[in-house]
Amino acid sequence: MGLKEKVQEVRDFLKDYPNVKLIAATKYMTLEGTKELIDAGITEIGENRADMFLEKYNALKDYKQIKWHFFGVVQSRKIKDLANKIDCLHSLDRYSLAVELNKKLNEPLDCFVQVNISEEENKQGVPVKNVKSFVKQLESCPKIRVIGLMCIAKMTFDEEVIHKSFKKMKRLKEEIESMNLEHAPCHELSMGMSNDYKIALQYGATMIRLGRVFLT
Repeated sequence: MGLKEKVQEVRDFLKDYPNVKLIAATKYMTLEGTKELIDAGITEIGENRADMFLEKYNALKDYKQIKWHFFGVVQSRKIKDLANKIDCLHSLDRYSLAVELNKKLNEPLDCFVQVNISEEENKQGVPVKNVKSFVKQLESCPKIRVIGLMCIAKMTFDEEVIHKSFKKMKRLKEEIESMNLEHAPCHELSMGMSNDYKIALQYGATMIRLGRVFLT
């Protein structure tokens, strides 16, 4: 099956979820493969590493339709390189990053607070118990707009564990949403990757990040 057919297969599945945004995670894709995805109609592109993002951003400047997402850890020295190039940051997980971004941004940036929903020590993200206070703290950074929460579910074959994580994310998002914070409308949920996006959709995911599904 070719890439266009794989894209169409996912789009067909998403017909029952018209408000869900498909983001291509191109971490394992070459520049040519990324171009092929864009030509297949995917205009939301996400990267995990700053160097790969910058390489593709500069090479694809003629593709004006692209919306750039960044999923990975943002190192302090890379903030200035990313700040006014990405359209959405999915991995906001520390106050110091928000402060530095706020200094560098020309316009407000849509951000997701990354939650360590599986509570694994080696995972990035804000601990569940600290998410609400962290979101409130971000009010002091006027160019940071918290549009939602993001998580990476535990890599496991136990689907019950994945269901529990996404259910917890949905509840947490709704709790923050109900706080009616001007800087944090928190209407979105960025969750679900190639191995678990169909489960994530059951719990209100509004953005799914797919990569490997287009490679296999």
